[in-house]
Amino acid sequence: EIITAEGQTPQVSWLEIATTGKARTAIRRALRVVDRERFIKLGHELARSAFEHVGRKATDKVLETASKHLRLSGADELLARLGSAELTSHDVVQAVYPELARDEGEKVPLRRAVVGLQPGQSFERAPCCRPLPGERIVGITFRGKGVVVHAIDCERLSVYEDQPDRWVDVRWHPGTHPAAYDVRLEMTITNDSGVLGRICTLIGEKKANISNLEFVDRKPDFYRLMIDVEMRDVEQLHSLLLTLEADSDVAAVERYREKSQARAPAPVEE
Repeated sequence: EIITAEGQTPQVSWLEIATTGKARTAIRRALRVVDRERFIKLGHELARSAFEHVGRKATDKVLETASKHLRLSGADELLARLGSAELTSHDVVQAVYPELARDEGEKVPLRRAVVGLQPGQSFERAPCCRPLPGERIVGITFRGKGVVVHAIDCERLSVYEDQPDRWVDVRWHPGTHPAAYDVRLEMTITNDSGVLGRICTLIGEKKANISNLEFVDRKPDFYRLMIDVEMRDVEQLHSLLLTLEADSDVAAVERYREKSQARAPAPVEE
């Protein structure tokens, strides 16, 4: 009897156990489809953030127009290339709004990073989701403390669903942020000489700084790590993740977010 799991998709490791060329070809084809869908989804988020940065919206019409200017087959190809880092957000915006596209905007100090706060009000990034500039955010007020900023899809927000008076409509400043926002990555890498050092070098080459590294599990064949990295924005994070995913010694890497309930942090002072 052959037992199958619902929703199972082909894995790269299947290529090592496939015994026929036909099977390996089918696996590679399925993997390409999965990768393309993932890149399109990621491209959507990057495009949304990039166009919001210049005060515009990434509508279907805008994306189709950009794809024509870039001589691509359509919006899906544009988004797939954007999500796989073959195109940059700047390339896409410039294709439609060349007068608005900028390599650098206003340099934003940390105390002015979030727009929508009251004068003198302080803020803190929630440690559960650690939102980055470029991501959609929402604020939750704490009396006498300020505003705790969460990513819009943070699971912790469900705690405040029955307290609408505490929600604040905020957004990231559209300018250029410093690489001062930490984000946690969970990684599984090969346990081999020089691998960890090379991975750290890769992170540095992407202009990201490692602020903390912790071994979660050590096995003869692999290490599982938690790495805190200081980033500029969500686009830099996506670029780093793509680079790490492509490395042959990285078995898995993903952004880590806490899911258990915890008290909100105290805000930073302005």
